[in-house]
Amino acid sequence: MRLFGKTLTTAAALVMTTSLAMAEDVEVLHWWTSGGEAAALNVLKDDLATKSIGWVDMPVAGGGGEAAMTALRARVTAGDPPTAVQMLGFDILDWAGEGALGDLTAVATAEGWDAVVPTALQAFSKSDGKWIAAPVNVHSTNWVWINKAALDAAGGKAPETWEELVAVLDAMKANGITPLGHGGQAWQDATVFDGVVLGMGTDFYKAAFIDLDPAALGGEQMAEAFNRLIKLSTYVDANFSGRDWNLASAMVINGEAGMQMMGDWAKGEFLKAGKVPGTDFVCIRFPGTQGAVTFNSDQFAMFGVEGEDAMAAQGAMASAIMNPTFQSAFNVVKGSVPARTDVPNDAFDDCGKKGMADLAEANSSGKLFGSMAHGHAAPAAVKNATYDVITAAFNGEYADGVAAAAALAEAVAAAQ
Repeated sequence: MRLFGKTLTTAAALVMTTSLAMAEDVEVLHWWTSGGEAAALNVLKDDLATKSIGWVDMPVAGGGGEAAMTALRARVTAGDPPTAVQMLGFDILDWAGEGALGDLTAVATAEGWDAVVPTALQAFSKSDGKWIAAPVNVHSTNWVWINKAALDAAGGKAPETWEELVAVLDAMKANGITPLGHGGQAWQDATVFDGVVLGMGTDFYKAAFIDLDPAALGGEQMAEAFNRLIKLSTYVDANFSGRDWNLASAMVINGEAGMQMMGDWAKGEFLKAGKVPGTDFVCIRFPGTQGAVTFNSDQFAMFGVEGEDAMAAQGAMASAIMNPTFQSAFNVVKGSVPARTDVPNDAFDDCGKKGMADLAEANSSGKLFGSMAHGHAAPAAVKNATYDVITAAFNGEYADGVAAAAALAEAVAAAQ
């Protein structure tokens, strides 16, 4: 499939010079199927409706997006790709490498995206200097969501260190609730492990998950990280295996579990349930990761289409996604923060304001890192190799952290 750079260059011109009433519908493949996610997606659908662009929904359930990428591959192989696809990290760059994505540079240049999108995001929004995707948000993954009543019953102090975290979890267990609401899916296990590894130090996280240093992957620090993950596995309930992430969020919302270690999309579930930050739930960074952020960014990439109306619809969708007003409205609902640095925080709740401040601090201090668990640290083959080892460790398949670390180093080496 050839790169159709001319396609979206034309689309950019069309979106600015022709009537949007002529634009066709956009068929959008995505995996935003939970209550909070669907509510956020409706913000984009409604925004496009005001531009006379219809939305043909192609939802594929599965919070990590793996099932969606499988469905996408089948559609592309059949010669019938959707017009817009939600993507993460290296998946975007892989499709660009296949020549499947269009060139959004004309829209991006006209609207000044280069000046307002964080550099770390642009690494996945661009290929060969061309804009190939429109980022809709920035999620950070190193969050812990705590039921306020359960925290109060466990002493009332949000944990700031690993030792304090264990103490709170132990207190919750003694109080008769499941300390850690969790779903036993590989990407969820890896999300927890992202926080654990980052909590061991930002230099260690970078060496292990960004640089893929064999010594860091298989050494003593990684062994300790796995020992901590194995410890966390003792705080989940017996029915955790296969549970979707939003059901684990519901456990915390309903007071059945004390806390969940999950990205900030979980906040959308709390808000949809009518819960208030600071009153009903508490948001903290994974203990030991304060000042650092691991991120992923949902972006929409456009595939090849024919006809001026279809091109205009794609250009209009890209422009709508990057509109500051939309970025604020969408991310307020989604739980994430804007993919632009110039969006005011007025409409955001306390957790949202903290997320925006944390992102700005990490970006300026060099402590903003792509999440391994969410495809922003290493290519898919490496990510999937880490999944296998992390899930095996969480399920007690290694004697200890030393064995798990050795297996991780071996798996990553084989995947490269």
